[in-house]
Amino acid sequence: MAVGGLGALVAAGLDPSATQAAAGQDWPPFVLVTGLLLIGMVAREEGLFDRAGTLVARVGRSGIALLAATALLVAVVTVTLNLDTAVTFLTPVVLAAARHLRRDPEPFLYLVVAMANGASLLLPGSNLTNLIVLLDTRHLGASFVARVGTAWVASSVTVVVVVAVLHRRRITETRPGPEDWRRPTASRPLPALLAIVVSVVAMLALPADVAAVGVAAVGVALAWPRGAPGKADAPRRAGQLNAPLLIGLLGAACALGALGRAWSGPSHLLAHAGTWQTAGIGAAAAVVVNNLPAASLLAARPIAHASALLIGLNLGPNLVVSGSLAGVLWLQSARAAGWRPSLRRFSLLGLVMVPATMAAALGALSAH
Repeated sequence: MAVGGLGALVAAGLDPSATQAAAGQDWPPFVLVTGLLLIGMVAREEGLFDRAGTLVARVGRSGIALLAATALLVAVVTVTLNLDTAVTFLTPVVLAAARHLRRDPEPFLYLVVAMANGASLLLPGSNLTNLIVLLDTRHLGASFVARVGTAWVASSVTVVVVVAVLHRRRITETRPGPEDWRRPTASRPLPALLAIVVSVVAMLALPADVAAVGVAAVGVALAWPRGAPGKADAPRRAGQLNAPLLIGLLGAACALGALGRAWSGPSHLLAHAGTWQTAGIGAAAAVVVNNLPAASLLAARPIAHASALLIGLNLGPNLVVSGSLAGVLWLQSARAAGWRPSLRRFSLLGLVMVPATMAAALGALSAH
């Protein structure tokens, strides 16, 4: 938080107009993800994700079936509630399902974050980078889907294939001692489900900035403490939002967005890059500085191959955990649930995952 805030302050002092323009480009994604995280928080509290986990465990009796069911669940939550919501609330659910079915949890938990990144291309709100890169075009969500739909299918399918091939033995092996499944508690899922529907409609039908404010309002209204006992929920929910991390990334994004407006280097580089080169630049920038600040830097000026840049920004972070906010949240969620991921194995998987998914997505984009 401190580094991002300091960077934003320095940028504002050096070039106020550029920093203001960058902030105007960057605030809608962060407001939107705050609303979606609040909706996801209430959905988790009402037992929706536990119910989904129970269904996954029921249909995923074989390793391959569990892999497919997990991938489908993560893709649906990513598309509708953002990839950050998906990794935060589904990681412990998938861990419990894998343990209940006596499966090695590692392949399924790596699938959660890989699929969240890979499936985040479909809606503008599925990934903050989508909004940062395309905000100035004011594309409606339906138009966005038409542009990247085939690339989304290709990247999502490839994620599952890569995990299935690289972890084929561990997926099918069983372990002794199944654990008791956490039975979903009685819930009132209707308000959260309605909020999800409203959010998806807003992302499809409204300009990005309007949708962001609307979804945030829905999230706040849904999560607002009710009655005296609920007042204690406010600090807890604020903590679960990872507000310092979000604010820090917003500051870093504004600082690099201002740099991209004051310095023509990134724009010049992208202007001379083709589709595949643009995707590669996006992936490399995400690995170096995180994909949200990278998106703000690279999209500070008009882009020739915006969809290709998004493919690089969204899929490149599967190489390093720090490449996306989702990766960091996944790491925190996994550790909180009692499982410590290997960052080395994450990156080794990414050495295969990233080229394969980017090639599939770019191939589908070219064919489309």
